[in-house]
Amino acid sequence: MAHSKILYGLCYSMLLLGLVHAQLSTNFYAATCPNALSAIRTAVLKAVSKEHRMGASLLRLHFHDCFVNGCDASVLLDDTSSFTGEKTAGPNANSLRGYDVIDTIKSQLESTCPGVVSCADILAVAARDSVVALSGPSWTVQLGRRDSTTASFASANSDLPSPLMDLSDLITSFSNKGFTAKEMVALSGSHTIGQARCLMFRNRVYNETTLDSTLATSLKSSCPGTGSDDSLSSLDAVTPVTFDNSYFKNLANNKGLLHSDQQLFSGGTTDSQVKTYSLNSATFYADFAKAMVKMGSISPLTGSDGQIRTNCAKVN
Repeated sequence: MAHSKILYGLCYSMLLLGLVHAQLSTNFYAATCPNALSAIRTAVLKAVSKEHRMGASLLRLHFHDCFVNGCDASVLLDDTSSFTGEKTAGPNANSLRGYDVIDTIKSQLESTCPGVVSCADILAVAARDSVVALSGPSWTVQLGRRDSTTASFASANSDLPSPLMDLSDLITSFSNKGFTAKEMVALSGSHTIGQARCLMFRNRVYNETTLDSTLATSLKSSCPGTGSDDSLSSLDAVTPVTFDNSYFKNLANNKGLLHSDQQLFSGGTTDSQVKTYSLNSATFYADFAKAMVKMGSISPLTGSDGQIRTNCAKVN
């Protein structure tokens, strides 16, 4: 009896800590929608081959979803009369993209398995498939997340890390979501793909001394001192559409595009981790994959919580 009480107490405390994600499983749709994963993969490969940048956009959608009240597809909800969604929050407005790809996948799955596959799970699988499509590592996605019935404009503005952050704030921002500094560095490696707007790195190009001078000169041609805020540059100028470890090699050579990127290699506590990843892509891949599984497990709605949205942009 005493033994079962101890066991119950342990299980309860783990639940309180959010460590039990027993409801998420790798074979969640095996019986209810067996073709779900292959359908998502096919659609992602098609979208990424059409536009390589889409791989980075879909990966970022999952990240921006999970860091705001957990991986619940709240990022996909349009504004309603009862709440302002996350699409128009500072980090997302005129920046997040790929909604159309998710909508296409969702409508395909609704025609074959209506009311079964959540938008949150589609985001998680599409992120993994995007990385694989751009020659990066793979991982097994845990499934069974359900979709939220609301979104938080305020939390999107407060909880997502900014490209203007210093190292200490980046460490805190990720720590608030349960990540170590090492995991933060690994996840930042997603900037080996994708692009950023001139607005987000202008100050670095014109006012920071830690940017390689040749790169600075080339960036100034497409990012003038004023205007052209939406002009895009690759986060990794060396292999912009390949998921590899050149992002970390760039940082070691003062070629990080964003202030927050270069902060990871600026004489601080994360320099050695950046150096490790720059020299060993296998280590980076393994750490990135593990951190992505962990990120995908942030506060999911499971069981009877939330719902399975029919349209990812609207509550049922």
